[in-house]
Amino acid sequence: MNIKHNAADQEFTSGPADDQAELAYSLPTPGVIDFVHTFVPEDRRGQGEADQLARAGLAYARQHHLKARTSCEFMAAFAEQHQDEYQDVLEG
Repeated sequence: MNIKHNAADQEFTSGPADDQAELAYSLPTPGVIDFVHTFVPEDRRGQGEADQLARAGLAYARQHHLKARTSCEFMAAFAEQHQDEYQDVLEG
């Protein structure tokens, strides 16, 4: 799966330009990335695309020494499910 990071729009995306899945974020304070919204087109749900976006976002946070906040419901559930793997990155 090809995931692209668009820093100007603060999002990670995958899929064709006219039908993208996305993981949107904000940078509310220095050193913090807040994942605020996840969307996958209905016909591609349940195939792990959102998980791949989540992993890309959290890898970015780790690489840039950011603490990850999960305001998005999906990201909060993903972070809880993979707590051991990402505890160094997760805020709080």
